[in-house]
Amino acid sequence: MTATLDKPVKAPTFRKLSTSRRIRNNLATGIVWLCFAIALIPLVWVLYTVLSNGIEAIASANWWTKSQRGVLPEQNAGGVYHAIYGTIVQSAIAAVIAVPLGIMAAVFLVEYGRGWLAKTTTFMVDILAGVPSIVAALFIFALWIATFGMPQSAFAVSLALVLLMLPVVVRSSEEMLKLVPDELREASYALGVPKWKTILRIVIPTAAPGMISGILLALACVMGETAPVLVLVGYSRSINMNVFDGNMASLPLMIYQELANPEAAGRLRVWGAALTLILIIAALYLAAAAVNKLLTRNR
Repeated sequence: MTATLDKPVKAPTFRKLSTSRRIRNNLATGIVWLCFAIALIPLVWVLYTVLSNGIEAIASANWWTKSQRGVLPEQNAGGVYHAIYGTIVQSAIAAVIAVPLGIMAAVFLVEYGRGWLAKTTTFMVDILAGVPSIVAALFIFALWIATFGMPQSAFAVSLALVLLMLPVVVRSSEEMLKLVPDELREASYALGVPKWKTILRIVIPTAAPGMISGILLALACVMGETAPVLVLVGYSRSINMNVFDGNMASLPLMIYQELANPEAAGRLRVWGAALTLILIIAALYLAAAAVNKLLTRNR
């Protein structure tokens, strides 16, 4: 018995991969990289086209500080300030409504969701996630304008954006809350902390980096929606501060309006507005990544 225990234990030996396995592995790796390159081609092509055609417009200082008020279709003048204002205001109102509702729905599904109510909520969120933007716009038009008699306005657009933003916020927040370890909840309960306070003080702060990233990404997604602005508000060439009445411009709506302009100045404004929208959305994506990294590092 002693002799058996004293025998040196040999490390397991691994056979070299056969030639056929190496070939299959290299072939699979090559196919993955090829698919990645093919998927990247249209993205790079679109970015290059928009950048090359729109860089002249955004390079002007007036582009960021002026509106199109009083500018004739053939004039290469004015800017996109009014459309940026409309896009930010409409998206911000939608976020103010959708974010609290989405977070509360996610907390309910993760922390309290049991029985038919949770199943119904999950089912409705899944249905809402698949609703096209034109359907959301027509629903708000039928309810807010046709039924309640409210005027077409930026606020009506924000209500449609809420329907599009809400399922994204719910799903992203729900996944982040599920990643919070149960040990943190149990430790809080063991100290006598109530469940609601545990959620507010422990669970949500722990999941906050991912939740904020999901909210910013959802906001970036709804900024480029075209159907709600086409159905629920008219285009204005100047700034309208009243979100409950009157026309209000936005970047998608400006692009649609300028497409009907056959002049060279109109084409320049189309590409400039498209590039401006891409830059704003890219800034939101970078902000989401930066916030996530900062909160994760400081936690």
